[in-house]
Formats: sequence, C-alpha cells, structure tokens
Amino acid sequence: MWQKVCRCVITLFHCFDHHLFYFIVQKIKIFQPVIIAWIAGISAIIALLVWFVSTLSTVGINIFSEQLSTGIILLIFFLIVLGGVYKKINVFDAFIEGAKGGFEIAIKIIPYLVAMLVAISVLRSSGAFDLLITGMKSLFGFLGMDTQFVSALPTALMKPLSGSGARAMMIDTMNTYGADSFAGRLSAVFQGSSDTTFYVIAVYFGSVGIKNTRYAIPSMLLADLVGIITAIFVAYLFFG
Repeated sequence: MWQKVCRCVITLFHCFDHHLFYFIVQKIKIFQPVIIAWIAGISAIIALLVWFVSTLSTVGINIFSEQLSTGIILLIFFLIVLGGVYKKINVFDAFIEGAKGGFEIAIKIIPYLVAMLVAISVLRSSGAFDLLITGMKSLFGFLGMDTQFVSALPTALMKPLSGSGARAMMIDTMNTYGADSFAGRLSAVFQGSSDTTFYVIAVYFGSVGIKNTRYAIPSMLLADLVGIITAIFVAYLFFG
C-alpha cells in the first residue's frame, strides 16, 4: 500500500534529521567524504524507491511492500544468527538471558508506564486536542491554505506521547472521515512517521534513573516535527 511506502520514505528522513542534529550540537564535522557519500547514497535510495513504486500498479505496490517487509525481517534473522556464529555466541542462550532481563525491566517500568497513561488519558478527556485542532483549522483556512491535513493532526500530536493513543486517534479519524479519505490515509502515514518521544523519556529513562536527558528531547522533537512535515508533503504528493 502507498501508506507503507510513505512511512518507509519518511522514516529514512526521520533518522537522517535525528543524526544531523547530533552532528551539529556536538560540533562533528559532517562535510567529510565518507559522511557525504552515505548521505548521497541514502538520498539516492529514497529517490529510486519513490520512482520505482510510482511505476507500479496498486496490486504491484501491495506485492512489492509485502515482499520487501518479509525480506527485511528474514534478513535481520539471518544476520543475528550469522553474527552469533561469527562471534561464537550461543544465540539461543543469549535470547533466554535477554528474555529474563526483559521481564525484570518490565517490572521496573510499570510505575512510569501507569503515570504516563494516566496523564495521556487526562489530556485526551480534557478536550485540549479538539480545541487545538479547531484553532489550527481556522488559522490555515484564514491563510488560504488547504485544511484537509488538519483533520489528521491529532494522530501526529498524540504519537510523541503514546503509540496506542495515536493508534486510537488514527482509528477515530478513519471512522469519522473514512479509511480511504485524505485525512484517513494521512493519519496512517503519521502513525509511522514519528516516535513516542515523551513515552520513551518517561518510561525508559526513568526506569534506569537518567535525569539529565541533555539533547535527547530536543533532537527527538525536531525529528518528530520533520517527520510530520514530510508526511504531509508526501501524502499530498501521493494522495492529494
């Protein structure tokens, strides 16, 4: 589906922006042959992917996206096994140890998880999102801009707080405007275009006692903003 392709393209932009921010704040010289070659290579892959998908029919897009996603998962599996063989690690024993550690971490993050979910529930029930969306729609309408994308913004605004909350917003948008509407498709793209920034900070940083997040929050929010803007642009490109 086009939504899968859009999310793939936007994810690449999202990762690029996130790392570029760290290059700038840490004063790392980015104008080096190796870095420029990587950036040019990734940009070329994005351009080729968009061009190739644009030449396919709807059936071809579905087949290509399914095969691509399945192939990537299979490739990751083989890379893990081959890495374990190369490093002479018992992959199964390492997996069991990781599972044990995962259970302990799950217990640690429960208090932070409960606090975050309660805060999200209060925010959704307060009507703040409805007020914000109404104001933004009036503003963009006053500026003479198309306001179709505003109806899908609750998904984008909720995503940094909660993945499940953003999914609920996406379903609500699809139920209201239709799954095949522009707002419905854009909300699906938003769902995979940014990360759960504050959820990650509150739950995972809090569970290991990290108080000084330094550049984490600004860089993640900047990456989310770039993901949202790119999602709107790509959605208009494919669905507008």
